[in-house]
Amino acid sequence: MRVIAGDYKGRQLKAVPGKSTRPTTDKVKEAVFQMIGPFFEGGKVLDLFAGSGSLGIEALSRGMDYGIFVDKHPKAIHTIQENIQTLKLDQYAEVFRADAHRAIKAAAKRLLKFDLILIDPPYGKVDYAELIDEMIKIDLLNSGGIIYCEHDPTEKLPKEQTGLTLLRQENYGGTIGITIYRSYC
Repeated sequence: MRVIAGDYKGRQLKAVPGKSTRPTTDKVKEAVFQMIGPFFEGGKVLDLFAGSGSLGIEALSRGMDYGIFVDKHPKAIHTIQENIQTLKLDQYAEVFRADAHRAIKAAAKRLLKFDLILIDPPYGKVDYAELIDEMIKIDLLNSGGIIYCEHDPTEKLPKEQTGLTLLRQENYGGTIGITIYRSYC
């Protein structure tokens, strides 16, 4: 695993030990960031179910100012912290061990709003529509902000979500499905 583009292009990232996480491949990561960026002029990113932190780190490398990384597994938290320290991103990132629903409520209490929210949970374990509805209700996404969802390709996420426009739905290699929404409110 490596950073594909930006300030940290080519830098290696550690993967979470074991088989509990499924890293986004470099090919998919490059394709996704070409759709949603490819580069950013500042902003905040929320990486839920962050695993190694690869997607959020890619967003920081491509110009996001600040990232919040959330995972509930201790090995993932340790790996994210290692990757952030290796790239010297400590002052641009926060890492939290928490369930996604608790994390977004905590972010709302802090009045945080994001320009990019990355949702890449273990397949079949999350109700995407419910999680996204909750984020919209508590106003976590800036106007024009993007929500990226990675999911099993057989799972079809809704084409319509309150406050969001569907930007893209794609399948990659029969193993990864992606759905990208943009806020219009």
